[in-house]
Amino acid sequence: MGAKVGVIGLGAMGSPVVGHLLAAEVDVVVLDVDRAAVAAAVANGARDASDPADLAARSEVVAVFVPTDEDVCEVCLGPDGVLGGARAGSVVLLCSSVRPETCERVAAAAPPGVHVLDTALTGGVRGAEAGEVNLLVGGDAAVLERIRPVLEPWTSAVHHLGPLGAGQVGKTANNLIHWAQICAITEALELARRAGVSVPVLRRALMDGPTDSRTLRELDRMRLTWHAKDLANTAAMAERVDLGIPVAETARDVMRGITVADVARLLAGDPLHLLSAR
Repeated sequence: MGAKVGVIGLGAMGSPVVGHLLAAEVDVVVLDVDRAAVAAAVANGARDASDPADLAARSEVVAVFVPTDEDVCEVCLGPDGVLGGARAGSVVLLCSSVRPETCERVAAAAPPGVHVLDTALTGGVRGAEAGEVNLLVGGDAAVLERIRPVLEPWTSAVHHLGPLGAGQVGKTANNLIHWAQICAITEALELARRAGVSVPVLRRALMDGPTDSRTLRELDRMRLTWHAKDLANTAAMAERVDLGIPVAETARDVMRGITVADVARLLAGDPLHLLSAR
C-alpha cells in the first residue's frame, strides 16, 4: 500500500482511522489542534504536519474529519489550506458530514489534477474503532477505484452513489432514518411500559422480529450528539429539492428532549421523562 495518507482531525472518528492505517503499515501524516491527540498518533508511528497545506504537500490522499461545513472550508480553502499544498494527482476525501454544496465549493477551488471525493461515514464511533466504517462516496468512480487500497484498512463496505455530493445525500438519508428510528423506538417502549410490559423483556423480543435493527440493539451505547446538525442538514436539503419532511421535523423536535440518561432510564424499565411530560 504505497500511498501516503494525510488525516486532518483526530477526534472520535479520525483517530481510529489513523490507527487502522498505521496497523496496515500505511505512511500517515496527521494534523489537529489537539496536540495531545497528535502526540499519541506520532507515538504510534504517524508524522505530524505544521498546517493543512504542509500535510497535503506530503500526502497522496488527504482525509478530512473536521466537524462542520465551516471547518471543512477553513481547512481546505484557507490561506494555508489543503488545496494550497495539494499536488496534481492527489485526492482529497471530505469525510465530514456536510452539505453537498460545501463539497461543490471545495471541488471548484481545487487546482488542476487534484480530485475531491465526498466520502461520508456511517457506522459511528464503534464502526470506526472496529475498522468497519460503511463509506458513502460521491465523485469520480475511477478516482475512487484508484484509492481503494487505502480505504480497506478502516472500512467494511464502500458504496459509490454518484457524482460529487451524492455521498452526503446518502449520509443525510441515513441520518434521517437513524434519528427517526430512535424517536419511534423510545416512544414505542414507553408506550409498552405504561401498558404494563417490561421494557427489557420487550426489547429482547423485538430483536427476534421484523422490527429488529442496529439502532434497537445498540440504543444504550449511542451518544445522541449530532441530531441537531444532522436534521438541520436534512431540512436544508429538503428545501433545496422542494420536499415536505414531516417525519424529520418531528424527529428534530423530539430529539431535543431525549438524553443519554433518559434512554438509560427507559431501557431499565423506568419512565422516559420527556414522554411522561406530554
